Amino acid sequence: MATPGAGRRESRPPGATAAVALPGAATLLGLMNYTAPIATLSDTGAGLHAGTTARIWVMSSISLGLAAALLAVGALADDHGRRRLFALGGALLALSSVGCALAPASAAFVAGRIVQGVATAALLATGLGIIGHTFTGAARARAAGIWGAMLGLGIALGPIAAAWLTRLGDWRLWYWVTVAASVALTAASRALPESRAEHRRGLDLPGLVTMVGGISALLSAVTLGRTGWTRPPVLALLAAAVVLLAAFVVVQARRTSPMLDLGLFRRPAFLLSVGGALITGLGVIGLMSNLVTVMVGAMRLSPLAAAFVLAIWSGMSYVVALQARRLPARWSSGLLLGAGLALSAVSELAMLGISPGTPWWRLAPGLLVAGVGSGLANTMLARLAVDSVPPERASMGSGANNTARYTGAALGVAMVFAITTNGGATPDAMTHGFDIALLVSAVLCAVGAVVTVPLTRRLSAHATISTVLPTPGR
Repeated sequence: MATPGAGRRESRPPGATAAVALPGAATLLGLMNYTAPIATLSDTGAGLHAGTTARIWVMSSISLGLAAALLAVGALADDHGRRRLFALGGALLALSSVGCALAPASAAFVAGRIVQGVATAALLATGLGIIGHTFTGAARARAAGIWGAMLGLGIALGPIAAAWLTRLGDWRLWYWVTVAASVALTAASRALPESRAEHRRGLDLPGLVTMVGGISALLSAVTLGRTGWTRPPVLALLAAAVVLLAAFVVVQARRTSPMLDLGLFRRPAFLLSVGGALITGLGVIGLMSNLVTVMVGAMRLSPLAAAFVLAIWSGMSYVVALQARRLPARWSSGLLLGAGLALSAVSELAMLGISPGTPWWRLAPGLLVAGVGSGLANTMLARLAVDSVPPERASMGSGANNTARYTGAALGVAMVFAITTNGGATPDAMTHGFDIALLVSAVLCAVGAVVTVPLTRRLSAHATISTVLPTPGR
């Protein structure tokens, strides 16, 4: 006789606990490390004797490694084993963090941060790929929600932990903590289930070279462009980026086993995944990455206090992402992604009007609404990243999603920085510029929310047709 409720229990696949806990821990660590310099830039720059341009690279260099490597490591993980690439990512993060901790000057530190970005790319792409392969249905939605929640929690804790460790001793302490955490993560990776695609596609070397080269040239141009967009090196890098990225598209269209299947862009879910991630990077991460600088430079908060204020946004994002699984199943991922972007737009409008005398709590309502929007968006993007591609290509789907997110973030950081500092570095000029940046970011998020509507309708229509049409052979 069956026990009551037995039919409602979901069977847990082997290694299910590790397949949620370790990708979540890796994402938490990766995002904490990604955001750590936001609150310690002044101390880090002084310790490395970094000038204005070098400080820009201190902030941006990890985005270069992340965006350039995400799609490539996702494809490699699908072919050669997601657990294997996850462990390699953890080991590489430990080694590169040693380099950052011991860096004698800004050039060595920036090189270490770029390698940290590559290592973080391996952890993010393989982690979400492991979740996509291990779980299905409602269990996958819950696991993706936890993964999405770790994005918010990492952004909340990173600046706080780094600022606190800097007050405790030195800005380098954070990187030694990252070394220890990365070593522990690598050792624990043995508990993960191994998974890979049934058929290897092989190394797409032309695609790899053109994609990495194109994204690297683009983000390098964006970083250098903050000190002058018409300078010859910037224009040369932008031209190289256009040529290389166009070549990447041509290479992918002609290969029988491409790194990125361009046919996926005909899927509404994939367009939502990649497009939503790009808008999130441009309109949300770019803005919030500059907010601490405005709070410290114009509102006269300490770095640690500014980090706690920023945590209103990222902490709420964490809470909402964890609870998103309780939303009605009839509410589609596309609908909730659009709602998240719309709330982000509203929140940015709510923060308009700050000035050098504005108290920190004036930002709190907008940051709370922004946290709700980001929590919804992060969770839905994680679901779409694995649901929009075939199961054997889960890491590639994650790589494409996160490539769009962190390319958008790098562009967004540059855009907001340029707008905020366009009128000068005085507190009045900075807050006026940030008001303009808030408006621009709100428009981007609103446009993103509107675009999700037709894509969500197409996604719903596609799902209905798939349900109604008979399965071949029946």
